[in-house]
Amino acid sequence: MFIFHRFCSSFPALIAVFLITLVLSGCSASDYKQVWDTQTQIKPAQSTANTNTPTPYAAQTAVMPSTLSIKVAILLPLSGAKSSVGQSLLQAAQLAVFDSGNSNFELMPLDTLGTTSGASSAANSALSNGAQIILGPLFAEEVRAVKSATSGRSIPVLAFSTDWTLAGDNIFIMGFLPFGQVERIAEYAAQRELKNTAILSNQDTYGLTASTTFENFARTKGIMAIRTPITSSAHDSAFIPAGGQDLTALLSKITNPSIQKLGTGLWDDGRVATNPMMNGAWFAAPPSDTRKTFETKYQSTFGTTPIRVASLAYDATALSIALAKLGNSRGTGPAFGYEDLTNPTGFLGIDGIMRFNKNGMAERGLSVMEIRGGRIVEISPAPKRF
Repeated sequence: MFIFHRFCSSFPALIAVFLITLVLSGCSASDYKQVWDTQTQIKPAQSTANTNTPTPYAAQTAVMPSTLSIKVAILLPLSGAKSSVGQSLLQAAQLAVFDSGNSNFELMPLDTLGTTSGASSAANSALSNGAQIILGPLFAEEVRAVKSATSGRSIPVLAFSTDWTLAGDNIFIMGFLPFGQVERIAEYAAQRELKNTAILSNQDTYGLTASTTFENFARTKGIMAIRTPITSSAHDSAFIPAGGQDLTALLSKITNPSIQKLGTGLWDDGRVATNPMMNGAWFAAPPSDTRKTFETKYQSTFGTTPIRVASLAYDATALSIALAKLGNSRGTGPAFGYEDLTNPTGFLGIDGIMRFNKNGMAERGLSVMEIRGGRIVEISPAPKRF
């Protein structure tokens, strides 16, 4: 279960958010390079009366003070079998730099080769070349190697993995984790007066963790949740924390097609939406409105569609830029310290509001989605602030 922290009023409101506005829509690749090379700065927008509400940054042309010089390494599989994944993430990160217009921000792409040894070498290269923060890698085994390589060093790592067991010791997990998704969908199910939920899951780490979280949290909301075979008379809903072929196999165990299906962000997938058995299903996931704008901008810039997790690379890069700007305004250097990264107010990005808890895991504001006629539709919006 995620831990919620109170906002510390003495912490500058400037940290509350980072750039999400895609300021230059419809740019070609040549426009991208030309504008990226100009000198601009990120400027905080007018503050609002409620300092707990994240306020988007606005871009304004100006010469960035020379004191802000920041080296950020991004570790990705840029060659090998997963190179297409790495390239999509890298381009998203480049787009964030482009949108910020910050010419003093040096993004250093380093190839992990998609292997543990490659990830370790990339991390050591990042450290030897003066990286002040590391973004990535994506795969759990790579994150584990990077964690070992950076152990004892005060260099934060914003990993794109979903392996929450790796969080801590300067490793911050940005991936989409099941805990908040499970609690959000259970709470919504209770609001819709569902009372008896059967839990169907695989016996893997994700399935067992999500099932236990749902079982415990649902009971606090008045839902009887039990891991048991489904019977049409005893259950009004089924929680199924699985995707892909695993989901298909578990759906075959349901004899009542009209039972309300509940799930996690694993269902935020067009292939799941087109499954006729999933019509009417509910699941929790990050809001999609801003992400769609990002995807359109990415498509117009690079001519391809980004992979789903590319938004993580954009948000991590934009967050690094905003933290560097904050530190520069304080005259202390980039604000990459533990207290800065775990600011309880949170940050606003492509995937909505997010904050790192003290345990190093990302907590997100989530929407509830419904699969309706092959489409994914938001039926309960995500919160705007923590």
